[in-house]
Amino acid sequence: MSRSTRTAPGGGGGVSFSARETRDLVIAWLALGVAFTLFLLVTSGRGLGPAGLVSLLGTGLFVELLALSLLTAGVGFLLHELAHKVVAIRFGQVAEFRADYTMLGLALAAALVGFLFAAPGAVYHSGRITPRESAGIAVAGPLTNVVLAALFLPVFLLVDGGFLARAGQLGVTLNAVLAGFNMIPFGPLDGRKVLRWSKVGFAASFLLCAGVAVASVLYVGFPI
Repeated sequence: MSRSTRTAPGGGGGVSFSARETRDLVIAWLALGVAFTLFLLVTSGRGLGPAGLVSLLGTGLFVELLALSLLTAGVGFLLHELAHKVVAIRFGQVAEFRADYTMLGLALAAALVGFLFAAPGAVYHSGRITPRESAGIAVAGPLTNVVLAALFLPVFLLVDGGFLARAGQLGVTLNAVLAGFNMIPFGPLDGRKVLRWSKVGFAASFLLCAGVAVASVLYVGFPI
């Protein structure tokens, strides 16, 4: 997600990262990795309750799912936010990511009851900007996830079994779902900013992202 503000930390010019921004990105990446891992375990059909989840901590299954989540959903989140930041800076904005620790906590809580929720924070940017440029900053994130889903697809299709095959499957589905979710025209999500600029532009980008998300869930699925 990206949010326009009157002021923002950091400096203009090239892409750089403050110590706080780096910390927020790492914490959000790790928290999302754990949240997606819990979601996959809860929805696996094993009937796991809190005690069952605790018993799996540190096991080979948990470690493998955490690695898969960090490399797929986690990387998808990082590149999604970096896309917002890079495009914002390209348009002359001051831009920096800030984690939302309340939302990260909700993501972990939602995962425990089998609900997929990811709103870990946003790239805040400030400066003069047109509605078209604001839409461009917003849509850069979901489109990055669509590209990542496409890059993971050959891995899913061509690798037969093992960690890489599961990474390909999860990389396709989770990135596609992230793209579709963020294009919902509600609250701080990216779709709302695109809709403010153009109904046609929103319809095209929403249909692409939502279509990829639905297709990935129906035809690719989750590796557990």
